[in-house]
Amino acid sequence: MTERIARRGKFVRRLPIVAWLTLVWVMLWGTFDLGTLFFGLVVAVFVATLFPNPTIRTNFAVRPLRVLQLFGYLAWDLVISTLRVSWQAVTQGPGTPAGIVAVTLRTDSDHITAMLANGVSLAPGKFVLQIDRVNRICYVYALGMRAEDAESVRQEVLALERRIVRAVGSDTDLALISGEEG
Repeated sequence: MTERIARRGKFVRRLPIVAWLTLVWVMLWGTFDLGTLFFGLVVAVFVATLFPNPTIRTNFAVRPLRVLQLFGYLAWDLVISTLRVSWQAVTQGPGTPAGIVAVTLRTDSDHITAMLANGVSLAPGKFVLQIDRVNRICYVYALGMRAEDAESVRQEVLALERRIVRAVGSDTDLALISGEEG
């Protein structure tokens, strides 16, 4: 009886990937009919069964209001960064100054670091060049940066880290962020 429940749990955990693979199948064929949907479902179940994804354990605590605030911040940053880079391209052309800033992160979570790197690299004008996991250092390339702007770039990255931790971080990550602010 418990074995049947365990198998049912594995099946339920595979449903999102089966749904995603079925959707990809239908989109690749370019037609939405019962035959395409059925064979897409068959292929998706076959792939999900033959190549199961490992279970990833995280200690995330999703806070919906903070996640919405994070998405709003990223959308706003995308607009502002696009305008800033456009202005720099028009006024300074290829001679736009740039620099690389080393930012020491406060959290040690691989997932938070990955989200931070994606968030920084999402908008034009900045991207993560390298991550030193051992020392928790994130090297950020910033377009339009002069020597005196390094600290502001560092503070922007740390503010994004803080927003991400508040949105999905663990209690331990929250304590690290709160300890830095106080």
